[in-house]
Amino acid sequence: MSGRGVLITGGSSGIGRRIVDRFARGGDTVWFTYLRGADRARDLVDELAADGIEVSAFAFGQGDWDSHQRLLRNLPGPVDVLVNNAAVGSATVIDYEPGAAHRRSAAMLQINSVGPLWLIQQLVPGMLERGYGKIVNVASVGGGVASFPTFDPADGMSKAALVHLSRQLAVELAHTPVDVFAICPGAVETPMLEASVLGRLDGAARAALLAALPKRRLIQPDEVAALVAWLCTEPAAILHGAVLDASLGLGLAPGMFQPGPAGH
Repeated sequence: MSGRGVLITGGSSGIGRRIVDRFARGGDTVWFTYLRGADRARDLVDELAADGIEVSAFAFGQGDWDSHQRLLRNLPGPVDVLVNNAAVGSATVIDYEPGAAHRRSAAMLQINSVGPLWLIQQLVPGMLERGYGKIVNVASVGGGVASFPTFDPADGMSKAALVHLSRQLAVELAHTPVDVFAICPGAVETPMLEASVLGRLDGAARAALLAALPKRRLIQPDEVAALVAWLCTEPAAILHGAVLDASLGLGLAPGMFQPGPAGH
């Protein structure tokens, strides 16, 4: 199915930016959201416009009910593909909730798991009515597959909740034309990983981290975007309900993630 309406949350940077680019260049009608990345969002819209590709960006506070309502009112068409990519992590949540630690923990759960739940509840009925739908929830190897104790527990809890949501939704939609998947990326070279780990490491510590990772490298956002795009093709329907460990094997051996004292 070409020319689909695709909604990608958190599309102004990192993995989301590459997902936007991938779907837009594939011929779909793409809408993406941002919160604090207005300049980055405009840059992406302009970059694609220079190649004759139109995408639209919408300000969106995931997990804020009023913002959800505004987004759905402003979308110019039906959503056939939903990519729940927007999230905050242990280091970046402070940009959204600068209050006490207990408030930051609550914010992670609200943004990373309640927000996607609301979008799904709001958009699935239309998919069922139209007889087509793809949902990809971008979780994380931390919480979705394995435990990483150096991060805030609420970080992993929120990703585990997103994985549970994906599995339950897949069962509920098993006899429908809507497909559901979850992917759990590992150490991806993104601004979020830079804020939480890489930016705190000196050259030697960074080299040691890379040497310990599976395949001795970081995953690139384009690799994750390619997987998301493929999951939204018909051959991928056989994976309905799958939770994919997209971590180069880090989920099997989380001890390979060794940021050292500076990364804690």
